[in-house]
Amino acid sequence: MELNEIRTRIDEIDTQLVDLYVRRMQVVAEVAESKRESGKAVRDHGRERAVLNRLTAQAGDALAPYVRDLYHLIFQQSRSYQASLLDQPSPLIQSIQAACAACDGRRFPSRALIACQGTEGAYAQQACEKLFEYPAILYFDRFEGVFSAVEKGMCEYGVLPVENSTAGSVTQVYDLMERHSFHIVGARRLRVDHCLLRRPGATGPVRKVVSHEQALRQCSEYFGAHPEIQAVPMSNTAVAAETVANTEEEGVAAIASRACAELYGLEIVAEDVGNVQNNSTRFLCISRKPEIYPGARKMSVMFRLPHEPGTLSEILSRISAAGVNLTKLESRPIPGRDFEFRFFFDMEGDPRNPDIQRLISELESRTEHFVFLGAYDER
Repeated sequence: MELNEIRTRIDEIDTQLVDLYVRRMQVVAEVAESKRESGKAVRDHGRERAVLNRLTAQAGDALAPYVRDLYHLIFQQSRSYQASLLDQPSPLIQSIQAACAACDGRRFPSRALIACQGTEGAYAQQACEKLFEYPAILYFDRFEGVFSAVEKGMCEYGVLPVENSTAGSVTQVYDLMERHSFHIVGARRLRVDHCLLRRPGATGPVRKVVSHEQALRQCSEYFGAHPEIQAVPMSNTAVAAETVANTEEEGVAAIASRACAELYGLEIVAEDVGNVQNNSTRFLCISRKPEIYPGARKMSVMFRLPHEPGTLSEILSRISAAGVNLTKLESRPIPGRDFEFRFFFDMEGDPRNPDIQRLISELESRTEHFVFLGAYDER
């Protein structure tokens, strides 16, 4: 039989499949109405398991795995359709709608009191100045201080690094997200230009370099080429520069920005000591209350999943089916729970779009401890 004839047969079968799919979804609508009247939950695990067992047995051993995957997708779509028909906005969706409405017609603030980790000259300060035209900045020694200042209302906003294009995620910040209440309201990407800084007139070879641990990792090739140099982590690149400016110790230098060299009167010994030239760090702006400004097209969520096969795959499949671009997936271990993780997703989408709200509602219903971290503009 010719290939075209075989494809014609497949086309005929596909037409029948679509007709049957439409009929099935019409019956699903009746199921949704019955559940509305009885108050039953959308998902019935026992029913799904029984259907899978029956249909995979019917398909035979060779095709059972394919039928299983197909019906996992059909079940997801059925639950999604039922949820859309029941269409009762959850408290989470109501709070997202309220945050959007409260910011309609408003611009992101130009003046605010901001919490940052480090000291004057830190990259976080530069990120603040990209986010706000006239920021007033309070500095804290640790990232936790930034979260606490925002959570307690000491500062209106906080700015924190979460990801670098060379060294990856700032895991300490992600771990703190689980422990604090906050909302992401903005994000900026900042180009990072690492320089090797010393006191003017310093002589002799460099024996020790101080900087933030992320900056040291971003300059690992420099240390590989100079194994005689000791890399010593500090809390912040600007703190490292300030330390070098005030030390009497010989042979010590800092990796920090050009701005720090000017601010602390240091000499630039070497420029662009990072592994790559196009190095950038992503900073988040957090607030105590939800604020979703016009133009927000990036969303962040945090959640846990039942420790069962296929749970993460189901979430990813639903996001893909909605046509939403997943831009970041981060997992962090849950303390006290062996090899169980909490997940952080960044996605593109307009939180004002009813389809996006429906997706968020579905993700909330399928996960444990779901937290909508915020929707924001990122540049």
